[in-house]
Parts: sequence; structure tokens; C-alpha cells
Amino acid sequence: MLDDVDRQLLEILQADGRTSNAELARRVNMAPSAVFERVKRLETKGVIQGYGAHVDPRAIERSLLAYVLVRSDERTGEVSTGVSLAREPEVLEVHHVAGQDSYLVKVRVKDPEALGRLLRERFGAISTVRSTQSTIALETLKETWALPVPAPRRLEKTRG
Repeated sequence: MLDDVDRQLLEILQADGRTSNAELARRVNMAPSAVFERVKRLETKGVIQGYGAHVDPRAIERSLLAYVLVRSDERTGEVSTGVSLAREPEVLEVHHVAGQDSYLVKVRVKDPEALGRLLRERFGAISTVRSTQSTIALETLKETWALPVPAPRRLEKTRG
């Protein structure tokens, strides 16, 4: 269970993962050593799964964002196709989904030609891939990795 301080720490670190331990301690009104231990505990428990830099895709020639529905013929419960898709460097996310299609894949590539090559040459080389359907994003209005941290649950008083 996360308490109020853990929730505050998660909000701060999601906004800026480079926030110093001293600044975290100041903002949650605790000793730096206690904050350090809390953050380490959140990391050890897998609540905090890592830290990283957010890179502008245009700066590295990956301005085209596409979502690809992939239909596979693998048996129910198998995810080998998804594992193969996830190995491709242009693939940012792979989600095993319900419905006619098997996977929803988020990719970033340079341009439409690069997307075509990825689908034909690499997705098409996976023997269990039967078909793909792509949707290209024209503009991104919001994209975030920060999760909304739920407020603590309040116990309701019952009248007796």
C-alpha cells in the first residue's frame, strides 16, 4: 500500500526524475535519509521501474508515429508473435489485445517509406503474422508516461 508521502514522491519523480534527494525531502517535509529509503523501497518493489530522458522524435529522425494492428495465427494464450514484434527497435509498445486482432503495436519511424519497409520486411518475416493494419498519427496533442497517482482512500464514517 502506498501512503500519502509515497504518492507525493511518485508525482514529483514522474514530473522530473532528476529531482535531487534533498529537494524531494524538502517538498515532502521529511529527512533526506528517510526519503532516500522510501525511494529505494519503491524501486525495489517495482513501483518505480526506471528513469529516463524524453527525446524529441524529430531530433532523431523518428517523426512518424503509427499504431499497427497485427493479426497472428498463434494459438490462444501464446505470445511468441508479440515477443518477436517487441524485438524490433522501432517498436515502442506491444499490447496483446482482445478482438479480431492479436496485437496493438506503437511504432516510430522516419517516414511512410520506412513504415512500409518495417511492415513488409520485418513484421512480414515473422511466420505467425497474418496481416497488419496501420493508422498514422497526423499530430500528437498529448503524449505522457506519467500515471495519475490515486488519492488515498478515505474511510467513510457510519452513523450508529
